[in-house]
Amino acid sequence: MQQDPLAQFQQEAVDRGVAYKKNAALQSARKIFFEEINKSKYAYNFFWLGRPIIQVPQDLQAWQEIIWQVKPDLIIETGIAWGGSIIFSASMLVLLEACGEIAKGEVIGIDIDIREHNKKAILAHPLSKKITMFEGSSIDENIINKVKELAKNKKRILLGLDSNHTHNHVLAELKAYAPLVSVGSYCVVADTGIEELPVGALFNRPWGVGNNPKTAIDEFFKDNNDFEVDDTFEAKFIFTSAPGGYLKRVK
Repeated sequence: MQQDPLAQFQQEAVDRGVAYKKNAALQSARKIFFEEINKSKYAYNFFWLGRPIIQVPQDLQAWQEIIWQVKPDLIIETGIAWGGSIIFSASMLVLLEACGEIAKGEVIGIDIDIREHNKKAILAHPLSKKITMFEGSSIDENIINKVKELAKNKKRILLGLDSNHTHNHVLAELKAYAPLVSVGSYCVVADTGIEELPVGALFNRPWGVGNNPKTAIDEFFKDNNDFEVDDTFEAKFIFTSAPGGYLKRVK
């Protein structure tokens, strides 16, 4: 039987990613690039539909591919900042609705401090009707309960964690929100790459090597086998801020 052309194209992309991971010169260049863009605040250069989005383009491409694959009707994001990421997610849900893939999609954004000028700009955005924002710690029991209540009747839930990057905070987020993720969907944990940075590369931050999202994931996996790391995204994109952070729920 002849293989579906799209499936073949997709498999070729996966195979190239496997080859990239074995390419020593390419991986050495990736490591240098990662260290240098951290110094230069590269991730702060981009916008989505008018709002700053503090992400590298590779991770946005991966997020888009995951959203189309999963077709969530609810996306939960911890960390709002300027609002670009929740606007990005909302725009993808509108596309899914327009294509008839979902009936109605919603985004929940959580941040301990939604600055007034950002809140006003997000609420004034044309896509604000798709977004519910909660101000408070993402690991506060009241916030967790509010999210769980909104998630009750959703069919497919996708999760992105990008707030406080300390080990204890991310581990608490994983324990609180990962159970909401649908089988076949993802929990994407941002900035696991902190573990790869040289000691002292981050200034005035409570997180760093040995205390970051990657160490939280390692701890999470000691007691949880519902998820596995999907490394196809970081492999084919070569660079990501979330190496080992694309967690797919498998049961």
